[in-house]
Amino acid sequence: WHALGLPITDAQIAEMESHAEDIDFAMAAEEERKLRHDVMAHVHTFAHCCPTAAPIIHLGATSCYVGDNTDLIALRDGFNILLPKLARVIDRLANFLEEYADLPTLGFTHFQPAQLTTVGKRACLWLQDLVMDVRNLERARDNLRFRGVKGTTGTQASFLQLFQGDHDKVEELDKMVTEMAGFKKAYLVTGQTYSRKVDIDCMSTLADLGASVYKICTDIHLLANLKEIEEPFEKEQIGSSAMPYKRNPMRAERCCSLARHLITLIADPLQTASVQWLERTLDDSANRRTFLPESFLAADIILSTLQNITEGLVVYPKVIETRIHNDLPFMATENIIMVKTFLAEEIRPLLEPYKANMDVKVELVL
Repeated sequence: WHALGLPITDAQIAEMESHAEDIDFAMAAEEERKLRHDVMAHVHTFAHCCPTAAPIIHLGATSCYVGDNTDLIALRDGFNILLPKLARVIDRLANFLEEYADLPTLGFTHFQPAQLTTVGKRACLWLQDLVMDVRNLERARDNLRFRGVKGTTGTQASFLQLFQGDHDKVEELDKMVTEMAGFKKAYLVTGQTYSRKVDIDCMSTLADLGASVYKICTDIHLLANLKEIEEPFEKEQIGSSAMPYKRNPMRAERCCSLARHLITLIADPLQTASVQWLERTLDDSANRRTFLPESFLAADIILSTLQNITEGLVVYPKVIETRIHNDLPFMATENIIMVKTFLAEEIRPLLEPYKANMDVKVELVL
């Protein structure tokens, strides 16, 4: 605003900069108790630190200028925290599948013995899903825009008034604020808030990640029961308080538990977006304050736990080999079926025109 010519002084800016981190949370809580408004509670608290700048702290703005723009920064930064963690899981899993690419193992469909695959090939199924999740998270992050400077109902009316109807300056202000927040673009159209479909897009990618982790850890859980593959199990770890011989896959189970919670959270943004009346209703607020942080926190801990699992997976080749030998006779049936099918569908029809001559016998004369 100062750069665009509004009567804001260098002293006011310097005062706010010098107290940017001096947040009196006790005073803010007391202000909110009186005002019943969280943003204005902090505006008043900040104004207490900055008496000279008090008149301009919230000038022309609305609560969503503060809250929604901050949420978009948090969403972007949240993805930037998750993506390197997901990349590390992929790296550890890639090392694992490379090591066991050639180790034959019995494949399962319907959790019934099927045909041979390899331990590494099975891990490729997990890896491919996680690579898809990287692309989805990057897309969701890169598609984020800033709400920017839009006013109370998305018309920028308050800022147009401040700049005495100068549209170019208002647009320049929007552009400057957007770029200062680290975004390349702002949403062209908003109501009081940015569209809550943005939250759906972000949360659906996290729910999708949760589904991938749930599948991977369920597979590890099943393989642990078969005693073919185990998650890390420390020397003094106790699997069960009553049954000390048990080796419960508690890390995989923890991932499944939290991934299930992450998956269910997608219902909140779907319902919130569907009931936003006209320019906005406030029933989105308390709901978003739970599902936004909980989604990222859940995704964060399941990735950290999955990294720990993939760094220490233990494979038991002898158990795998024994199971293959036990089911080998059944696996041969597919080859038998293929031979019979080949005879029935290819060879017998070929011979049909010559059927009358099939009984002729040749006697060799030496």
